[in-house]
Amino acid sequence: MEERDIEKLLQGVKSGEVDIDSAILALKEAPFEEMGFARPDTHRGLRQGASEVIFGQGKTPQQNCEIAHKLLEHGQKSVLITRMSKEAADYFFQNKKAEVEFTYDEYCKIGIAGQQIDTSSGVGKIVVATGGTSDIPVAEEAAKTAEVMGNKVVRLYDVGVAGIHRLINKETMGEIMSANVIIAIAGMEGALASVIGGLADCPVIAVPTSIGYGASFGGLSALLSMLNSCASGVSVVNIDNGFGAGYLASMINKR
Repeated sequence: MEERDIEKLLQGVKSGEVDIDSAILALKEAPFEEMGFARPDTHRGLRQGASEVIFGQGKTPQQNCEIAHKLLEHGQKSVLITRMSKEAADYFFQNKKAEVEFTYDEYCKIGIAGQQIDTSSGVGKIVVATGGTSDIPVAEEAAKTAEVMGNKVVRLYDVGVAGIHRLINKETMGEIMSANVIIAIAGMEGALASVIGGLADCPVIAVPTSIGYGASFGGLSALLSMLNSCASGVSVVNIDNGFGAGYLASMINKR
């Protein structure tokens, strides 16, 4: 149950459309569901403004499917499943309830159950920029996360410092300077976040990726570069954590 659901319930009581006993029963509903292998947080949307998200990696296909259905049963409109394997997605398609919509993007391993993304109704503007094409799977995890949470997202892909003219042209700079928050995603040495941080007048969330040759140490080189950025207003999330960046960007954008 989210804040708007409680407001609707109370308006129903006020207008007489909902009786008091029914309202009390709805409010008594447990804040989580005991499933044995999981306890989905059904009140997270009310507490935090964004509903429960399923981290699909490490869960069985059946567990992903059952948790998603349980959240939908409790009134959650959309369920985002990150790091979802193709096997888990195939299982979901085969075992989902007929009325449940489900889409899957194998490129970024994102599944969405329930109400699908409506990009036309997004608020504000979050820019998601990548150093290279290889960083796009992490970027799409960030972008889809932000979109599911109701934000307008603009994608600027392959604008890294190896060809910096791609970043500082008039059109791209217009998007950067009009953003409420920017997610800068890069592997290798991770320089993109510092460059954007030195150009933009909004918060920049840096995401190091595990893309790079041996001495990049699976993204550690980019992580350390971003943590040591001399540009003001740059914060850093963990390696390949597109979801965390998209979630944080949504919180900033909606303030």
